[in-house]
Amino acid sequence: MIESKTFVLAGGCFWCLDAAYRVLSGVINVDSVYTGGATVGPTYEEVCSGKTGHVESVSVTFDAKVLPEGVVLDAFFTMHDPTQLNRQGNDVGTQYRSAMFYSDEDQKVLFEKAKERASKWWPSPVVTSIEPLNEIYKAEELHQNFFAKNPSQAYCLAVALPKVMKIRSEFSRYIK
Repeated sequence: MIESKTFVLAGGCFWCLDAAYRVLSGVINVDSVYTGGATVGPTYEEVCSGKTGHVESVSVTFDAKVLPEGVVLDAFFTMHDPTQLNRQGNDVGTQYRSAMFYSDEDQKVLFEKAKERASKWWPSPVVTSIEPLNEIYKAEELHQNFFAKNPSQAYCLAVALPKVMKIRSEFSRYIK
């Protein structure tokens, strides 16, 4: 029997997180989504403007019997740099902030513990915000599973692929 859980996480461009999570066993679904802002039904262009308050995020649904919650969260803190405020590399703005969106108090505690673990791995302070999950909006279809659809695209090769390879290396026990 599947023990389905969903986390909504943001760590820079959602294409990278989407690609990295898809290599893990137990991941049932990954959706690229927008959350954390005030605009109703934002578009990619609106989110990229930085004016909506939304962040590019992923909604990761996984089987906790196959892929433990802690592994999902430790992978999150491995696949991006949680010490960069409102940016990931050349992607700059609040729409690229590192954030975890909790759906209930249990998730909030779980996220706080994961952030505390991660703070021991990084030499600089972890700035990942832990925020209540509000409305999420599924990103446009072209952003769903972007890496698989565009494996030779320059951004995918330069930014997403190294993150996928890092997850494959550091979480080899959980690779599909």
